Amino acid sequence: MIKIAIRFQNNIVMVFDKSGEQIPRYQGQYGKVKESILRDAPPEAIFAHGLTDSGTLRKVPGEEW
Repeated sequence: MIKIAIRFQNNIVMVFDKSGEQIPRYQGQYGKVKESILRDAPPEAIFAHGLTDSGTLRKVPGEEW
């Protein structure tokens, strides 16, 4: 189950489950994985646009992701 989806500036997406393990089937170019992530992510999933300078997630609502 998707816990965190991070979109980086280069439009690469990384997705993690609740154990912190990567979920490869949801990772890749944003345009190719966006729909499946938004469809399959539970309401409590965290969406982010990369990390801040201090290393914390730059969280955004799923609608803006």
